[in-house]
Amino acid sequence: MSELVTGEAVALELRPAKLPSRALAVLIDMVVAWSAYLAVTLGLLATAGSLDDAAVAAIAVATFVLVLVGVPIAVETLSHGRSLGKLACGLRVVRDDGGPIRFRHALVRGAVGVVEILMTFGVVACIASLVSERGRRLGDVFAGTLVVRERVPAGRTECVPAPPPGLVGRFAELDLSAVPDGLWLAVRQYLTRMGQLDPQVGWAMAERLANDVVARTGAPAPEGVPPAAFLAAVVHERQAREARRAFGEQGVGVAPVAGVPGAVGTPGAWAGPGQQPGPFSPPVPPAYADPRSPAPPASYGPPAATPAQPPQPAAGPAPTPPPASEEPARPSTGFVPPA
Repeated sequence: MSELVTGEAVALELRPAKLPSRALAVLIDMVVAWSAYLAVTLGLLATAGSLDDAAVAAIAVATFVLVLVGVPIAVETLSHGRSLGKLACGLRVVRDDGGPIRFRHALVRGAVGVVEILMTFGVVACIASLVSERGRRLGDVFAGTLVVRERVPAGRTECVPAPPPGLVGRFAELDLSAVPDGLWLAVRQYLTRMGQLDPQVGWAMAERLANDVVARTGAPAPEGVPPAAFLAAVVHERQAREARRAFGEQGVGVAPVAGVPGAVGTPGAWAGPGQQPGPFSPPVPPAYADPRSPAPPASYGPPAATPAQPPQPAAGPAPTPPPASEEPARPSTGFVPPA
């Protein structure tokens, strides 16, 4: 991964192309270019058979320059760095700042490529690419360009686990502006990989990250809340704020969460539109429980009040059965007997 900084001080992470893929792209381009060159040369020789040797040599040189040098330069300029071979291999030529190349970049690359690719059969270009840290040949160095990979294999995306429902919306007033991006990245990486860590090590790491977040925000974590659950709730709150900032109050189309309209998190909504934020009373998921305790606590916060039993009706005389002449009402089954 190569980090390029644009003129607006934006860091771009690009994957420089390796030597095998670049060599394959150049080979495809050379096969097409030499095929076109031979076809044009044979056609010109057939039509200009009556010319002298000097004229034939001039036509050969002009054909060589136009077909093997001019056409690749024009193709890279018009396609913004994607020739036929690069398009087949998923490569692209960009500037050092990540922008698209122009005619002057393609001209310098093509002119230097005559020496390091055509005249030396690519030996100089291969040596320069192996020596360069980002795999650039001499044409790229002089032109200020870089060949990058456009088609990157999609990696496995890890989702941040959902926070416990009782913590959703509890940190709506928390100031998260002082938390650096590096700490957010560390918290996210821990939450996506905490199931792969040793329980004791994971708990200690969660405590350290939670203390760092508390030190940056200036607000203590709620008592009795596991540090991993606290981190998941804070990350969820940050994602909800970013969704509101980017998409407005309606979020991105997921069901609203308690106190956080349009919140974004892991798949699944935890609350409906009418639910109000309250103390954390549901059980803690096993992923957030303290591994040093024999069993995770049943709940945090005051116990839920047991609903009162409805009053029993007073004893009285038994109801009189209906007369025999009256047929009791039978439930409808939807079946109509045949006539």
